[in-house]
Amino acid sequence: MNSRQTMLLCALVVIPLLGACHRTQAVQRGYRGQDSIEIYSESTLRKLDEINKVPKPLKAANPEGPRAGEFYGNIHVVENISKSQLARLMLSIKTWVAPEQGCNYCHNAPDYTNDDKYTKVVARRMLAMTRHINSTWTQHVGKTGVTCFTCHRGQPVPAKIWYQAPNAWPNSVATGGSFFVTKPGRPPTPTAHNTTYPTDPLTDYLLHDDNIRVVGPTALQSGNRRSIYQAQNTYSLMMVMAESLGVNCTFCHYTGAFYNWDMSTPQRATAWYGIRMVRDLNNNYMDSLTNVFPANRKGVEGDSPKIYCATCHQGVYKPLYGVSMMPTFKTELGGPPITTAPLMAPYNPPPDSADAPEAAPTKKG
Repeated sequence: MNSRQTMLLCALVVIPLLGACHRTQAVQRGYRGQDSIEIYSESTLRKLDEINKVPKPLKAANPEGPRAGEFYGNIHVVENISKSQLARLMLSIKTWVAPEQGCNYCHNAPDYTNDDKYTKVVARRMLAMTRHINSTWTQHVGKTGVTCFTCHRGQPVPAKIWYQAPNAWPNSVATGGSFFVTKPGRPPTPTAHNTTYPTDPLTDYLLHDDNIRVVGPTALQSGNRRSIYQAQNTYSLMMVMAESLGVNCTFCHYTGAFYNWDMSTPQRATAWYGIRMVRDLNNNYMDSLTNVFPANRKGVEGDSPKIYCATCHQGVYKPLYGVSMMPTFKTELGGPPITTAPLMAPYNPPPDSADAPEAAPTKKG
């Protein structure tokens, strides 16, 4: 075989292999000149397109007429919407949350006032949480807002939830956390992005209000907790967030100086509010349901399911690619929750720690 035949044979073998490679797209997300580029696989995007299809909303209901709370018994959270709007909302929730199970997933027909099923109590609480998000956390959700479908996507239990990890590497230095990078015998875990770093960063940062910090303010430890341990925990959290949104570090940060807010993208401010929103929801909505959920819905530590970035985002930088369902559900899901609803409690956020930004960050651009 001469050299020309050899080259032809190689071409016949290599070209089909190249054709099978993943095609990618590069998108500029940050400021120009910083190489803040996200690389997306077209095959991955096609899969995400299926997950993020938005259902066609039912025709808007008549806002006039009797109020739901006047016409039906035991109505909370949305008692001030019209009877017709309540009927439309319930049909929508059935499609968003329990399309196969139907109304009986929450209700004991024919007595729809009955609260015997825990799913009805949870659903009422989730309605209050949805209205709370849309009215209180606009710094994160903007005018896009959320509905039940944002998390559930046609499933009674959202695909992306988390529980506290059993026997996790101690989640704070104060309770015995290690300053060392490795821990003998610890296997890589998906939560820590397949590293042997701390296995439960979500409890520290998305339930508790620990500081997300890597760089300390002093050369020596001097009592500050910006240690190697916190760097590890922060890395684990950042990897969870990146995977949840389908992005890399440059989506929020300038990688030449991760700590620098002035060189960060506007998305970093959105994420800052998002972390605090998730803490609020886990502490004041999800954890309040611990005694409501049956044992089979709790984690091995006996805690209730909790939310994190992936619960809403499910692999894309904006849930449902930023398509808003709120224009047709603004009355039902946009207003503040009625504080007299069962299980309701006002949110009193703790003051920001000393090494948090002096003021809440504002979005640039």
